Amino acid sequence: MAKRGKNYQEAAKLVDRSKAYDIKEAVTLLKETAKAKFDETVEVAFRLGVDPKKADQQIRGAMVLPHGTGKTQRVLVFAKGDKVKEAEAAGADYVGDQELINKINQGWFEFDVIVATPDMMAEVGKLGRVLGPKGLMPNPKTGTVTFEVEKAVQEIKAGKVEYRVDKQSNIHVPIGKISFDNEKLVENFEALADTIVKAKPQASKGTYLRNISVTSTMGPGIKIDTANYR
Repeated sequence: MAKRGKNYQEAAKLVDRSKAYDIKEAVTLLKETAKAKFDETVEVAFRLGVDPKKADQQIRGAMVLPHGTGKTQRVLVFAKGDKVKEAEAAGADYVGDQELINKINQGWFEFDVIVATPDMMAEVGKLGRVLGPKGLMPNPKTGTVTFEVEKAVQEIKAGKVEYRVDKQSNIHVPIGKISFDNEKLVENFEALADTIVKAKPQASKGTYLRNISVTSTMGPGIKIDTANYR
């Protein structure tokens, strides 16, 4: 295991690893342990009691955080006809069809999220081998394959985040920046936790929320008391 830096070691001393913190306590502690010279991202990690190998226990979706993520997302929209103007008016950074598909095939990735209208998916689907590994493929479950282009773009710009359980039954989602007011981080966390709880598959048995922790980019993880979110 790589040796941790001095700042991390000092920050880790502030965290009681045997304790599960209330989220308000955790956010206060999070700011004390964030030692980097840049505005660190705050991320939540959920360890869930699901079997992601089973189709009926997959968890994937998206939500808009009450206070956004603190990051401006660059949105690319695949559309044609009237939907092009709608996307441009909504604030999309890039809008087009075959020309943009060709650019991506040539290695261009100057965007963070893709929205596509359903009538474009036959062509967009051909980009699966390059977009899939990067997690950029549009998907109806996350609201990125839709004719409601204006709504999709505005939600992403407002702080929409995607969540998806990985092969180890974990979900990782950013909820803001360390510079956010404590109250905003708490409210973003509460909204996300509520969404994850409601996403529990009926097929999931036993303890669903096994562990929750919050961390900053360079800081130690802080365990959250799951009792209030079961």
